[in-house]
Amino acid sequence: MGRSQESFNKKEVRNKKEKKRKDKEKKRQARKDNTRSNSLDDMIAYVDEHGNITDTPPDPDQKEEINAEDIQVSVPRGPLEEIDPIRKGTVTYFNSSKGFGFITDQETRESVFVHVNNTLEEIREGNLVSFEVEKGQKGPVAVKVQVVR
Repeated sequence: MGRSQESFNKKEVRNKKEKKRKDKEKKRQARKDNTRSNSLDDMIAYVDEHGNITDTPPDPDQKEEINAEDIQVSVPRGPLEEIDPIRKGTVTYFNSSKGFGFITDQETRESVFVHVNNTLEEIREGNLVSFEVEKGQKGPVAVKVQVVR
């Protein structure tokens, strides 16, 4: 089939492909002409004492010696405080038929779950209780719960 029998659409597709190929060739030639030296010195960057990236190397006279043992990689430890394991709180909700409830801690004001199996004696809503906190599956759980007299 000769070119004279090509449809208009086929001619447009052919022209677009040819134009795209020429544009690609121009871009490749422009990149080739604008190449800089790809030496290692052009690619190196330095970080100054403030954490900023620069292209100048640091001054060796201003170097500080750092002891490797002084570097802390983890979260810094807080002050070691003696935490009383026995806490006091008020029973805000307790369903004796289902056997669970919640105690509001007096110090932290957080709500702690309590189950009837973790009580040493019978408790009711409004009771002032002493308890210990352990980590449960879904959060803090009160254990060894007893009414304060």
